[in-house]
Amino acid sequence: ERQRSMEPGVFLEIRQRMQSGLLIIRYRSPMAGSLPMDISVTPTINLPEEIRIVPSSCRGLQYVAGDGLHMRLLVQADSDTSKILRYFNKSLKAQRSYSFYCQLCGEIIIKERTFLRVLPLPSEHWGALVEEWCCHPSPFASSLLHPLDDDCLLGDTYVLVNSGSKGPRPEPWGTPTERGSEKSKENTRVICKRCKAMLGETVSSGTTKYYVTELIIRPSVEGFHMISRSLFVQNVVAQCLVELSSARSTFRFRIQGHDGKTYILMWLLNSDTLLVESMGNSDTSNTFTLFEDHLRTSFMSSDTWNAIKVLFLPCIKDRNKILADAWENDFGVHLLTFPSKTCLELLLIMSLNNASLPPSLQCLNSFQVKKCLPFILYIYKAVVSRKTRMAPTGP
Repeated sequence: ERQRSMEPGVFLEIRQRMQSGLLIIRYRSPMAGSLPMDISVTPTINLPEEIRIVPSSCRGLQYVAGDGLHMRLLVQADSDTSKILRYFNKSLKAQRSYSFYCQLCGEIIIKERTFLRVLPLPSEHWGALVEEWCCHPSPFASSLLHPLDDDCLLGDTYVLVNSGSKGPRPEPWGTPTERGSEKSKENTRVICKRCKAMLGETVSSGTTKYYVTELIIRPSVEGFHMISRSLFVQNVVAQCLVELSSARSTFRFRIQGHDGKTYILMWLLNSDTLLVESMGNSDTSNTFTLFEDHLRTSFMSSDTWNAIKVLFLPCIKDRNKILADAWENDFGVHLLTFPSKTCLELLLIMSLNNASLPPSLQCLNSFQVKKCLPFILYIYKAVVSRKTRMAPTGP
């Protein structure tokens, strides 16, 4: 009787470009094993209105121990199902007033600052490219790109602003004795006065680098709204991966801390994934979720979310050092730098989300897998063989 009253959870992964889907009905039978069983499927799954399944396309029905029922089918999804949360807005406009807030506690870092110019920075390899193309010594060898007064320069993972006299000057880390003078030490940590979180670094006496994972930048008229830390980090990182892969056709990324250490290797597989999940009330529902508590209420009604799929490998404590060293010297790998603590946060989030996937989806060729929903990471765990190269070359 108890088994009959249980409603199984549903997990549906949709590839929008191919209009294909993997449907997993989460039901773990205590009698499952080597014994044969009879399976009957009835149309009782309530999916969002924008998701339409083609029943006659169902194929490959099988029971996977630990997961439940697997089946492949055609899925039609409306284009308006995308729910992208852009917490880092690279479309900052000149001549508009913005305020910078500490993402962790909401402390105002820069209040109502109007930038006369908002300009993108070149890629991190621009200096090497100049050396390759110039027939004489690079004229920029000793030059750094610093913003002038009322400038804001946008990098892949940070923004550069001129401290000047506009707005409150951020508080450098440590005592004057510990950090020395700005002339003798160009890189000093910038911390939030309230929660002491690291926000960025001072790269010169007048220039401050703020990492996008530590700040919320909003038009001054909108004000600040608190956002879950893990949701914010996942969305910002996912947004970086998608934009860089689209603009530069690069799909491998090395996540590095501000201390210069490599923390994670990532390989972007695709960015056109839609996810639908309803937990049901089965015994597996407590462990089978990719979302935090504040999102779970939505998924009880089978909501739909954009996701990206990436492979990842942890590199802390010299794990996967051979591959990490190879990627460090590979120009096809794009470097993303964040505060070291944020790198550890991201690794923890990815590992927990990976563990919440159906067991059969947690590994791919030895890399780990994770999904980035509404730009949250959805990452499969996988490890690359040293003797063979990985097959994926792009999304």
